[in-house]
Amino acid sequence: MKADDELPPLTIPVTRTLIVAGAIASRDYQDVHHDTEAARAKGSPDIFMNILTTNGLVGRYITDHFGPHAVLRKVAIRLGVPNYPGDELVLRGTLTSLDGDTAEVRVVGSSRLGHHVTGTVTVTVPAHPREIPEPTP
Repeated sequence: MKADDELPPLTIPVTRTLIVAGAIASRDYQDVHHDTEAARAKGSPDIFMNILTTNGLVGRYITDHFGPHAVLRKVAIRLGVPNYPGDELVLRGTLTSLDGDTAEVRVVGSSRLGHHVTGTVTVTVPAHPREIPEPTP
């Protein structure tokens, strides 16, 4: 890989279950992430994805591409438009720099309303990853 190379896109269906499960898994109990009526009362048309779920999906996008030995060194993201149930989040990445075994990737995630997330991820892929022993039965 070299600078300006594009990573293949990843499309993630944004389901109600994904939004609620992500909020629960990240201990974000704000009602706008699981209670439709509460979200509407606060001016949103529906529940919406939290930033911690988005952060996890960005991390998944990078490690899916760079492999199981990839180590996320820095994830710096900014949220844009919300993701609602029924949306599709399309993550795209561009390699902005490569220094030895460390890469920086510019990530943009878009859905029907525009850019949901933008940011950069610094990832290291060791040239000689440690061997992980197989579990013994």
